[in-house]
Amino acid sequence: MKIALLSEKYTPDIGGLAISTERLAHLLTSAGHQIRLFVPTSNLPASETHSLNSNGVSVTRFGAHKRVDDTLVDWFELIVSAHQKESFDLIQAYFLPQAGFVGAYAGKYLNIPSVVSIRGNDIERAAFDPNKFSHVMYALQNANAVTTNASILIKKAKAFYDREIILILNGIDTNHFKPMERNDALAAVLGGEDAALSKSPVIGFVGELREKKGLQTLLFAYAQVNKKQPITLLIVGEVRQGEDKKFFDEFQSTNPDSRIIVTGHIPHKDLPSYYSLIDVFVHPSLRDGMPNAVLEAMACGKSVIATPVGGMTDIIEDGKNGHFVNVNDVDGLSNKIIEVLNSSQEAIQKSARETIINEFTLEKELSANLNVYKKLGVNL
Repeated sequence: MKIALLSEKYTPDIGGLAISTERLAHLLTSAGHQIRLFVPTSNLPASETHSLNSNGVSVTRFGAHKRVDDTLVDWFELIVSAHQKESFDLIQAYFLPQAGFVGAYAGKYLNIPSVVSIRGNDIERAAFDPNKFSHVMYALQNANAVTTNASILIKKAKAFYDREIILILNGIDTNHFKPMERNDALAAVLGGEDAALSKSPVIGFVGELREKKGLQTLLFAYAQVNKKQPITLLIVGEVRQGEDKKFFDEFQSTNPDSRIIVTGHIPHKDLPSYYSLIDVFVHPSLRDGMPNAVLEAMACGKSVIATPVGGMTDIIEDGKNGHFVNVNDVDGLSNKIIEVLNSSQEAIQKSARETIINEFTLEKELSANLNVYKKLGVNL
């Protein structure tokens, strides 16, 4: 089977969309299917294309235009041209507004099946943008199949357009993300001269920290806890540039006693060593899809504190395999961090890993996608 895969992000781009797209591409490739990925980038001149083979996946990046409509035209024409040479059996698009629109349109134009996957921000935020709404609706109405990774996103999408939407949970490599001994050498490097990571418990966040991910709640809760008992906040990733970075810098300048370490971007394959340093993993999102970082932390046997938004309600059972706090609840988050740091978490940590092993496997994610293709009549 030959698949044209469309996404707005792909590694080494930052974020869950890039990671999830790469995971699906590699899963399908490992199952013997041919994947041709098309992804826009600002790192190339407009309309210029660059193709390479990345771990068996044929990746074509093309330069985005300042005008979105020009970018979408290029995207569509690239797929049509490639189909004439390679004859795709299926088009799959990750993210509704741009990839989903182009994928559904190209599928109808070329008379081949199209699958569109809702990932979170596309239905929870982009759909409210008047400039993107028509693209969202076209994708929902015209794709041959629509999937998503969170139950709540099914309900939200159906409120826009009532059709079948298939739940496919994210999968995690539990042989790679697993409990491991604390990497003291890495802790020493990150801690620097004051060895902050050795002196105090560590609460951690993994990903690009920004307003949507609960930036302010996390920082204010951390400050409250740090006044009661010294702790380190480890941000494995970056703080988004712009207003989020400005707020973060102002917070640090007004909280000189804070111990905050920001690692910068870390390759996905290297993350397990960083999870080993975290005592409590915190993910206080305002809204979300199914964050890979929460699944990874649980697979690593970490105590997770999150908000009951998006796919988090498909993953966490409060008090059994993780902990919930309300959105924007600084006091609730700080109190829960203190509670978790000062209580036995062995049963919850064990249950967290078992949840991922039983329900969020790569094999299940691959099988669910292949079943969708079969239902569309694609010969596997």
